[in-house]
Amino acid sequence: MRGFEVCSKYKDANLKKPIRKTRHSVGYDMYAAEDIIVPSVWKAALNVFRKKADKILPTFIPTGYKAFFEEDEVLILANKSSFPKKGLIMSNGIGVIECDYYNNQTNEGELFFQYYNILPVDITIKKGDSIGQAYFQKFLKADDDNFNYAVRTGGFGSTGK
Repeated sequence: MRGFEVCSKYKDANLKKPIRKTRHSVGYDMYAAEDIIVPSVWKAALNVFRKKADKILPTFIPTGYKAFFEEDEVLILANKSSFPKKGLIMSNGIGVIECDYYNNQTNEGELFFQYYNILPVDITIKKGDSIGQAYFQKFLKADDDNFNYAVRTGGFGSTGK
């Protein structure tokens, strides 16, 4: 079984559901759960230069959805092909979501897309705008995979902590 569920904090937000746009689409289009501004990295770089900030951080765009799927599967979050032309690039290349991210203690497993805006002006993303795609895939383990597995206790970026 695999699918998407609305996170509890968005249960009454009337969000657009992830959807494959055509019969042969591989990925599910994902949508912004709220309006958000993706600031220009150039402005952020000036703040670092002026010592008003110590680093340039990506903007996390919430989807309001979480995904459930089997243990031998992964959910890949990918940029829209048109976004680099609009100045938006994913800060992590792709997002890799493991099955135990679902319903974690920190953020319920909400899916986020992380973007940098490489244009000199801020970009506004509106609630309901398409912000990326999600792909369910099977994966393989090495024959000698015998790691002593830890249990996930947190949300985004918590693996190995």
